[in-house]
Amino acid sequence: MEMRPLGRSGILVSPLAFGGNVFGWTADEAMSFRLLDAFVDAGFNLVDTADVYSTWVEGNRGGESETIIGKWLARTGKRDRVVIATKVGFDWKEKGKGLARAHILASADASLARLRTDRIDLYQSHVEDPDVPHEETLAAYAELIAAGKVRAIGASNFKPATLRDALDASARLGLPRYETLQPLYNLHDREGFEAELGPLCREAGIGVIPFFSLASGFLTGKYRTEADFELSARGKRAKTYFTERGLRIVAALEDVAAGLGSTPGKVAIAWLMAQPGVTAPIASGRTMEQVRDLVDAARLVLDGKALCTLEKASV
Repeated sequence: MEMRPLGRSGILVSPLAFGGNVFGWTADEAMSFRLLDAFVDAGFNLVDTADVYSTWVEGNRGGESETIIGKWLARTGKRDRVVIATKVGFDWKEKGKGLARAHILASADASLARLRTDRIDLYQSHVEDPDVPHEETLAAYAELIAAGKVRAIGASNFKPATLRDALDASARLGLPRYETLQPLYNLHDREGFEAELGPLCREAGIGVIPFFSLASGFLTGKYRTEADFELSARGKRAKTYFTERGLRIVAALEDVAAGLGSTPGKVAIAWLMAQPGVTAPIASGRTMEQVRDLVDAARLVLDGKALCTLEKASV
């Protein structure tokens, strides 16, 4: 399998990441173990999570995803076969938020404990924090790297100006730089990334790890009627794509998929993997069948005609 660099970190990852937001949400512990085993045994190595996953689930308090991953690592001994990416900074109610030094250092130790590991391969700023200067945030990451607790850092949900300022601060002060960016990017959500963030990341050699690769499942084509959105945990968000343009994109995905003997979801991921500068799209699955689909998608190659069809439909 082709392995791709995470920016200039020296870390190599598979061209598709498994999204750990489902662990402790739509996949219980036993199923999560099976999903992780299937993904890693198929040759993939990048698993993405966050300390707040999944606070939005009734009865959860946060940390559930990291805890499940940690139990899986302890049970299987597969730590050296995976690249663990987690995040810090999102609002976690009782445990705080933001990118101040104290919060980052405490959160890193808590994540390490839940993950049952001595290192976080990629530690990411989950959201911007306008109240904390980049210098403080990056210096905190420098402490973690020096202590061997973190290998590389990344950013998520950063605006172009914020990412540029952070890179400037790293260069000016000799501090670690963000080696990756997690943006919202898929065949439907294109403009926000392609206008400025994409060119910036390519120029700076930053790896791109897009989230919502399937637009909350909408690009799989499974949502056909208003009633369909009530059948899924992600239906509420997916419903926002139920527009004339959204349906046109799904129709194009179905057309390309039919010609390849594939599915719309697999084609949507293959399209994203083929975009300039993209390192590893993040996609998740809650069933073994869905993980098998992700594996198939990573091996699907789209020709010029297919790419042109999708490009035309998604403008």
